[in-house]
Amino acid sequence: MEIMDIIEWIKDVKNLNLIKAENKELHEKIETLGIDSYEESQKRVAENEEILRVKEDEIQKRQQEIDIKELEVMELNNKIDSKNKQINTSINKISRNKELYKSIEYSINNFLNSYLDVKDYKIGSYQENEIEELCPSVITKLNAMNVPDLKKAYKENEKQIDKLLELYSNRYTTKANRTIYNLMVIALRAELQNILNDLKYNKLQDSIDKLKTITNKYLKIAGEGNQSILPTLTKFIGEIEYLFINAVKIEYNYYVKKEQAKQEQQAIREKMRQEVEERKALEIERKKVEQEEQKYKNELIKINEDMKNSQDNAEIEKLKAKIIELQSKLSDVAIKKNDIINLQNGKAGTVYIISNIGAFGENVFKIGMTRRIDPQDRVNELGDASVPFKFDVHSFIFSEDAVALESKLHEILNSNRINKVNRRKEFFKINIEELEKIVREIDPTAEFNMTMMADEYRESLSSDVVYTDDAIVEFTDEE
Repeated sequence: MEIMDIIEWIKDVKNLNLIKAENKELHEKIETLGIDSYEESQKRVAENEEILRVKEDEIQKRQQEIDIKELEVMELNNKIDSKNKQINTSINKISRNKELYKSIEYSINNFLNSYLDVKDYKIGSYQENEIEELCPSVITKLNAMNVPDLKKAYKENEKQIDKLLELYSNRYTTKANRTIYNLMVIALRAELQNILNDLKYNKLQDSIDKLKTITNKYLKIAGEGNQSILPTLTKFIGEIEYLFINAVKIEYNYYVKKEQAKQEQQAIREKMRQEVEERKALEIERKKVEQEEQKYKNELIKINEDMKNSQDNAEIEKLKAKIIELQSKLSDVAIKKNDIINLQNGKAGTVYIISNIGAFGENVFKIGMTRRIDPQDRVNELGDASVPFKFDVHSFIFSEDAVALESKLHEILNSNRINKVNRRKEFFKINIEELEKIVREIDPTAEFNMTMMADEYRESLSSDVVYTDDAIVEFTDEE
């Protein structure tokens, strides 16, 4: 044997020893894992993936519970804020009355000692404590006074009333006529206070009608008492009625603002509920995609094994083509999976613009937002809810911050709102050309469909017959 052959043989022995050592190490690792075969390893992987899915389900469930608790905390914080405001209002009232009492007490002590027996006029400690407890509830105060802009408007209206009352008071020179006038003013003021105290949301027109009935009644009574002052009283009633209605409207604005705040809270709760549902749907979709992804991966592993064992060139070419096809499908699945993860974790979503002529009439559009993978699913859901016809879609605008985009559109169209109080009702009345222009300015790449198809609605208009589903129709083989 030549020296070169010996060297090669030694190298082969060393390589063989290395391979044996690696083989031994691998066998030790397999024994540590308790796996004896490829099938066993695949089974173990599948078991681990199932455990992972169960853990992910638990995490998702816990996240939903956290969302619900956050909603409850938000509601409790709102209640705390409301109570704190009431407490602050009561404290301010007490403080003002304390100062008033102190000023009176100071006057008595410093200026009236020589004329009055002071002890007869001072408040005892027990009475002072009683006032401390009752003070917040004994002052009649309009709700409008708790809102700065309404308070300002009400005081301005009161100035106009006082000015009008003084103007007409100077017109009555006789004692009898002035007495009739003063009594009527006192009665009207009291009636207005009663109406303001009884005012409720959704009862504005009822209160205005009641006020008009009262002013007409007092005009009739005063006129029957003295016909000579009836023309002046009629003019006075007309002017004071207008200002009294203003007072009712200003106070009513408090109830509108209160209702708006209530609707805002409901809107937040509804948004959170919808987000929980959509995230749950996304999680289900994610699992489906992952199962599909795993199926393609398993197929690729099998095809690669088949390629290693195949000697047929034609068969190998077919397997290569199949690999390319599966890799393409895997790429599509990966993109879809990434989209789902973005929708789950970020602010991404789709703003939709839809209409329903049959349900809401011409030029009325609903603008909302969804996190669904296919936004048409949300539109179909709305169409199946409580409207007689399906919605027409005018635009789907995907955005990385869909909430901000929806808010921006709502802000621009705020004056076009159909429901001025309930902001959860996302319906706006606007010409479709104007709406398209606004959408184009916000997102020039957005598609916008100008056609209002309303197929179901127009089909219904074309027939006076109510279609039924109880007819039995037979078709020929050709049909």
